[in-house]
Amino acid sequence: MMAWKSFWRPCVAIAGFPLLIYGLAFAHPALAGAGDECQVVPHERSQKLAILQAAIAGDGNAARSYQTLLAQQAQRLHQCRQQSQITTQATWLRLYPCDRHPGMLDALLDEIVNRGYNQVYIDAFSNGQVLLPAADNPTVWASVLQEPGAENTDLLAMAIQKGRQRGLKVYAWVFSLNFGYAYAIRPERQGVLARNGSGETTASTAVKARLETGRDITTTDEIFVDPYHPQVLSDYRQLIQAILKRRPDGILFDYIRYPKGVGGASVASKVKDLWIYGEAAQQALYERALNQKGQELIRRYVTQGYVTAEDLIAVDKLYPLEKEPLWQGRISSMPWTESVAKRLPLIQQELWKLTVAHAMQGPVDFLTTFANLAHEQGVPAGAVFFPEANQTVGRGFDSRLQAWDRFPPTIEWHPMAYGVCGHAGCIVEQVQRVMEQAPAGTRVFPVLAGMWQQATAERPALEAQMFALRSQFPTLQGVSHFSFGWQEPNWERDRKFCRG
Repeated sequence: MMAWKSFWRPCVAIAGFPLLIYGLAFAHPALAGAGDECQVVPHERSQKLAILQAAIAGDGNAARSYQTLLAQQAQRLHQCRQQSQITTQATWLRLYPCDRHPGMLDALLDEIVNRGYNQVYIDAFSNGQVLLPAADNPTVWASVLQEPGAENTDLLAMAIQKGRQRGLKVYAWVFSLNFGYAYAIRPERQGVLARNGSGETTASTAVKARLETGRDITTTDEIFVDPYHPQVLSDYRQLIQAILKRRPDGILFDYIRYPKGVGGASVASKVKDLWIYGEAAQQALYERALNQKGQELIRRYVTQGYVTAEDLIAVDKLYPLEKEPLWQGRISSMPWTESVAKRLPLIQQELWKLTVAHAMQGPVDFLTTFANLAHEQGVPAGAVFFPEANQTVGRGFDSRLQAWDRFPPTIEWHPMAYGVCGHAGCIVEQVQRVMEQAPAGTRVFPVLAGMWQQATAERPALEAQMFALRSQFPTLQGVSHFSFGWQEPNWERDRKFCRG
């Protein structure tokens, strides 16, 4: 194990203790005046860090003082946030194996409190790895901590417990339909990947993305699965149950969608663009038919990518006793007795709408299943989504097909308002779109990207974004900032690579 001092840099002495400052964690004393009144003032931050270091060194009195100070600041944070317009202010946090070393997680969570946050969303499953101890990991995914001697270290449980000590609500943040590359290469899981009408899986298109400009997927780590497949549901249930066993204060589901294409692939404009050609998704689509004539037309449409006049004539001959094709949601605006030439364009359109709706419903049903699982255990659930990912584009749809307007209103909605226009206007517009479509009573917590006191060409500083949202939405009660690592890139790198 690395020594404590290898992670910390000597700075000054306070109350007889050497104050060691890690990275840039305390390099922003002006933040208290940058739009959030709940931040801890600089000298109290320094005192808390000094007492923590003494406690880690074995000073019993310092350990007791530290716990007393945490309780006092937790109470003060609670009172301050309750008096603020923004009663919930959260940040997103990824943990690394180095965070298991003594004092590291304490200092990290202390700094989150210092900045006025009262919630933290811990990355519990992403990129094919899960934040569970290797000795207690019943899932098909590898543990984040794989070092010898760390088999029993439960960073997620530690973060939940230590966060609560500080007055933080700690949510588990989990990827959903993006199961990761390691999952995709398991031979026994090849049949569960999402597949399009060209015979490609999201894994094969990810490989091509590295070699060919303009292909579907922008990262080889984003491997999406078929939301209708029972094996997918079983594997994910095992994961979520293991995470809920740690009793987080909530759970947030990310990647409730399909891949984001690039170039022309960013729009799904024909049925073979849809990721519904996996065995389970296709079978579920056929089962949406309400008679044999309807099922046969769906089968021909999916197989060919269209239906012809000859197909309409053929299904009439195959099933002469059935008046017209039927499937879920179909309301015909034209009698089936009309000529084939008149019926054909309409049936093409109806089949397109059916297949798009089927593609969209898979992720929604997936989310609903696991949100209900969390609710059954008394754990609040929420979903993270892109406000623009459910829109029509020309004659097609955004390739992500993220039908967030169908998400359950009983969960939290976390729209990622990452608008890039150089000012807060497009960010406000994204949030406005969600607010207008959210059912009454839905709890909406926008996710903002950026840094305190640092504007970029893409977007203003966090305080400017916050001011714009508070002005436009006076009833808004909560936001989150993505991410803590973006605010502290040097510290993030040091934590990731155990550099002191």
